[in-house]
Amino acid sequence: MTIRVVVADDQELVRSGFAMILDAQDDIEVVAEAGDGAAAVEAVDRLAPDVALLDVRMPVLDGIEACRRISAGSRCRTVMLTTFDSDEYVYEALHAGASGFLLKDVRRDDLVHAVRVVAAGESLLAPSVARRLIEEYTAATARPAAVRGLSAQRLEVLTARERETLLHLGRGASNAEIAVALTVSEHTVKSHVGNVLAKLGLRDRIQAVICAYETGLIAAGSPSRE
Repeated sequence: MTIRVVVADDQELVRSGFAMILDAQDDIEVVAEAGDGAAAVEAVDRLAPDVALLDVRMPVLDGIEACRRISAGSRCRTVMLTTFDSDEYVYEALHAGASGFLLKDVRRDDLVHAVRVVAAGESLLAPSVARRLIEEYTAATARPAAVRGLSAQRLEVLTARERETLLHLGRGASNAEIAVALTVSEHTVKSHVGNVLAKLGLRDRIQAVICAYETGLIAAGSPSRE
């Protein structure tokens, strides 16, 4: 199946470069390019792509707001692209519904991999972004106001094994690592992960990480996976 992609960036050379890299893949088709966030939203509404690559800083409508509108109004998944390795943008993008966050100096192969991973329903963060995200959440005093205050009562809908699964997700573990930790098959882990996301109304694994910290399941200062 071909992955249909919209690429949005206000810099034409950057936008064209990403589009060329992706279009060169047998399983990816760039169906539209957009120079601002409003045009990106319109393209997604019109063409119903699988993935939208959105620059954070764009005219007319910035990438964060474009991501929010796309996530609310379609099944298209979004990957944010920026030159700025800033926590502020990470938090805003994730809460807007982004499924991936990459820096613009991403390698060609990593860009292609990110699109495939996100199109398959998974989530992806650049390693430096993921590390900073976890570090921020483990420092309670550093948490932005936007990501505080969810009650632990939200987790009461989960079984004990599902809570364990969420705990491992919050620490950044893969399905294979969770399977080892819980002494179950990866198939069973996938089932637990699916149940966690469905019961808590979460879009993907990234939002599960956020939820684990917001609800206090993972306490400030607890160790995270390297």
